[in-house]
Amino acid sequence: MALVVQKFGGTSVADAAKIMNAARKAIRRHEAGDRVVVVVSAMGHQTDILVDLAKQITDRPSAREMDMLLSTGEQVSVALFAMAIHALGHKAVSLTGAQIGIKTDSVHGKARIRSISTDHVESLLADGAIVIAAGFQGIDQDGNITTLGRGGSDTTAVALAAVLGADLCEIFTDVDGVYTTDPRILPEARRLPAIAYDEMLELASLGAGVMHSRSIEFAKKFGVPVMVRSSFKEMPGTMIVAADRAPQRPASGVALAKDEARFTLENVPDEPGASHAVFSRLAKAGIAVDMIVQNVGQQGKADISFTVPGDEAMAVREIVEAVGRELGAGGVSSDEGLAKVSLVGVGMASAEGVAGRMFTALAQHKINVRMITTSEIKISVLVARDDGPAAVQAVHRAFGLESAGASDTAAAAIEAGRSSPLEVVRRLEGMEDLAIEDCVLDASQALVTFTDLPDTPGVAAEVFEEVGRAGLFVDMIVQSHPRDGRAEISFTVPAGDRDKAADVAARIAASRRATAADVPHVAKLSITGVGIRSHAGMADRLFAPLAAAGVNVDLVSTSEVRLNVLVAAEHGERSLTVLRQALGLA
Repeated sequence: MALVVQKFGGTSVADAAKIMNAARKAIRRHEAGDRVVVVVSAMGHQTDILVDLAKQITDRPSAREMDMLLSTGEQVSVALFAMAIHALGHKAVSLTGAQIGIKTDSVHGKARIRSISTDHVESLLADGAIVIAAGFQGIDQDGNITTLGRGGSDTTAVALAAVLGADLCEIFTDVDGVYTTDPRILPEARRLPAIAYDEMLELASLGAGVMHSRSIEFAKKFGVPVMVRSSFKEMPGTMIVAADRAPQRPASGVALAKDEARFTLENVPDEPGASHAVFSRLAKAGIAVDMIVQNVGQQGKADISFTVPGDEAMAVREIVEAVGRELGAGGVSSDEGLAKVSLVGVGMASAEGVAGRMFTALAQHKINVRMITTSEIKISVLVARDDGPAAVQAVHRAFGLESAGASDTAAAAIEAGRSSPLEVVRRLEGMEDLAIEDCVLDASQALVTFTDLPDTPGVAAEVFEEVGRAGLFVDMIVQSHPRDGRAEISFTVPAGDRDKAADVAARIAASRRATAADVPHVAKLSITGVGIRSHAGMADRLFAPLAAAGVNVDLVSTSEVRLNVLVAAEHGERSLTVLRQALGLA
C-alpha cells in the first residue's frame, strides 16, 4: 500500500466542476489501495480577490491580519473538496495548517516551516480517510496563523510527503509537465519526461513557474519523488528525481527571469571584508541576492555586482548607497531594465563547448550580454529586458531542445523514481533551514582574465569560440558588468593547460585591443547545498569568515545549489578549513 500526496493548484479547483474532477482523481488513487493526502490551494483568483478587499479597507494592512485573511482561501477549498469526496461515496476529513500541525517561524507573508507533526494525519489515514490539507499555511509558536508565501501550497505538499515518508508526490496543475522553456515564449518547447532535482531547482528559481524552488528544496533534501502532471489531461507528466536517475543532458531547459535589477559598487577597495560589508547588510534586511559577480581586482580596486528581483530594488538601493559611502567606493550604479536567461543541464559539467554555443546563439541575434555567471550545471547571462524572449528562443534552438530524446520515456522516469530507495529524513526541527552538503577545494585550476574588451554583442561568443577551437575545457566563467563601453571576462581552465590558455588569450586580446593576464594556480572553493540562494544570509556566511581570516576573494559565481569563490592559491587550504568550520562541516 503506497502513500501518495496529491496537490491541486488554484486553477485545478477554480469551480465546483473542477473540484469534483480533482476529487475523482484522489478517489481513483484510494480505490487502487493507496493512502492519499490531498493538498489544495485557494480557488482560482480567490487570493487576488482577498488582497483587493484588504486594499479597499487600507493601503497598509498589517502582515498578521493579511495572513488571517489569506488563509481563509485554502480553508474554503479544503471544505468543498472534502464535501465532494463525501458526495462521491468516500470518507474524507479536511484540515487547516494548524490542525495538521505545521509549525513555522513568525515571518508573516513568507514564513518558513520549522516542523510538522504527523500523528493526526497518520491516524486519519489509518482510519481509511482521504485527508484534505490546506496548503500555504501554518501557525507560529504563539498560535498565530502564518502563510508560506509564493508557491506555498507546493511547499506544503512536498513537506508533508517528506515527513510522512510518501512514495510519490503528485503536483496537479494547468500544464502537463515541466517544459524545456515557457511554451508561451517558444511554442515548440517540449515536455521533459524526467528532470533532476538540481536542474529543477535552477529552473524554478530562475523563472520557470511550474513549481516554486522551496518545494524542490524539500524534495531534494528528503528524497521525495515528485511528478508534475496536468489536472485536465490524462498524460504522463514529468518526474523530478535524483541526478543519477535523470537523463544526463548538457542542456535540459532554458529559463527566463523577466524582472531583474542589477547593482554595482564600483572601484571598491580590493581587500578582505569588502564583500562581507555589502552582503551582511542585505542579509539583515532579509534580502536574498541572486547573481553575484566580483571581478578580478585591478590596481587595488574591484567591482562587486549582484542582482535581485525587480520588486526589491528600492530597498536595496538605499542599503547599497550607504555601504558604498562607508567603503569609499568610486560609485554605485544600477539598472532595473534587465532579464536573466539561464541554460541548465546536469550533463553540462562533462560536455565541451556549451558556453560557446550559447554565446554564439545570442551573438547571432545581436543580443548583448551584460553579465555572465556559471556553475557546474548552469550558465546565466544578464540581458536587456526586451531581449529576454528572443534570447530564450535563440538558446533553446541552438541546443535542439525542441527535439525529443529517443531514450527519454515517461515510463522509465516513473519507474526510476519509485524504485529508488526513499530516504525519509525525519528531522522535523528546522525543516526549512539552510542545508549545506559540502565545501570542497579544487586547487587544479588556472585563471585567465581579459580586460578592456569591447562591450558589443558577440564578444563573449568570439572569445569562447576561439577557446573551444584550442581544445580548452573551461570551468568557471564570470563577466562583470561593463563600464565605459568595455567589458571584463574571466574564466578558469585546468592548470596543466595554462600555457596553451595564455597563448590563446594573448592572441584574442591583441586582435581586440584588450589586455589579457593569467594566474598559473588559483584555489576554487565550492559550497553545495539546499537553499543557498533562497536564504538571505548565505552570501554573508561565506564572506564573513573569510574576511575574519584575512582572505581576499578574487572571483565569485553563484547558482541555486552551488556557490563558487576563487582565492589565491596559497590561501586555499586555510580557506577550506575556515569555511568548513564556519558551515558546521568540520
